Amino acid sequence: MDSKKFEKISRALSDPNRIVILEKFKKTKDCLYCAEIHDSLDLAQPSVSHHLKQLVDADLLLPEKEGRNLKYTLNETVLDDYIAFLKALKG
Repeated sequence: MDSKKFEKISRALSDPNRIVILEKFKKTKDCLYCAEIHDSLDLAQPSVSHHLKQLVDADLLLPEKEGRNLKYTLNETVLDDYIAFLKALKG
């Protein structure tokens, strides 16, 4: 992982609402629909969409169109690479 990718992921993870979104994936171990994520947060739908876009742009979530809905899956490979990068910084 290069430093630009690391920085982009770090920025995406800097918001507590995005951490809450990622924690939802830990509990489900599957995909989540936008509506399910919206229901679990006390935010307006445009705010939820913004947070999801930030996570998608950082490659932490993978969107998939299903009819009129979007479902998201956690990109565990990128998350594992990010953690490995952090561990490498530690030495």
